[in-house]
Amino acid sequence: MKATSCGPTNVERDLRPVEGDEADEELATLAKALGHPARVQIVRLLVRRTSCVCGDIVDELPLAQSTVSQHLKVLKEAGLIKGEVDGPRVCYCIEPRALRRLKVLVAGL
Repeated sequence: MKATSCGPTNVERDLRPVEGDEADEELATLAKALGHPARVQIVRLLVRRTSCVCGDIVDELPLAQSTVSQHLKVLKEAGLIKGEVDGPRVCYCIEPRALRRLKVLVAGL
């Protein structure tokens, strides 16, 4: 498995509200992105890694490459993960700020 750095993580404090229409919409979008067990597994896998995971995600899940790619696309569009081009492959890692935001929004329920 080739691993590269995902770059520095943004640790500045998030002062956005956890209630209200915008927060509710944001939570619904993030929850929808996690609305499939395979996407939850992908997020858990990426959280455990301190570096990017390239195509090896497919090796970790009992799913076809095309299915994993579709799940990665959903997570990336929601902002939960990021993908960086690493030669001919894309290297994925968790977006820490989005994960922290999700935790805060869920805690605010």
